Amino acid sequence: MPTNIKIIHAHDFIKVTADGALDFAETKKVLLQVAAVAGNLKDYEVILDARKAHSAMSFTDLWYLAAELSKLRTTFSCKTAVLCPRERFDHAGFFALCGQNLGLQVRAFTAYEDAIDWLVTDAAPLERAEAPPIVEQTG
Repeated sequence: MPTNIKIIHAHDFIKVTADGALDFAETKKVLLQVAAVAGNLKDYEVILDARKAHSAMSFTDLWYLAAELSKLRTTFSCKTAVLCPRERFDHAGFFALCGQNLGLQVRAFTAYEDAIDWLVTDAAPLERAEAPPIVEQTG
């Protein structure tokens, strides 16, 4: 069965102050605008691509951001894959866990292909993605 996927780049809606801290009020405003535009799209899976996002988000910021997404269920009612760089997987995984606790189908990934595979499968139980293995260099 075909799957419709919408990619939303985090740098398009995560707004920061001059010192790199999250500007929550502006982020919420832009997120609401994104949801209003995307709200007309039905049956779309979403990739939140955070690979190029540059902000100093605390775990509290991530929880509040997940709470805002949970209020926008018409836009984020299907699966949402959070794509992040390996070094920020803990933050993306925490965001996904917060979203899951708020009733969203969200998982964190470091590989685009893994995110796509999850989005297109009909997996019933939702579980948190495992962190990718750390490869140590020798010599």
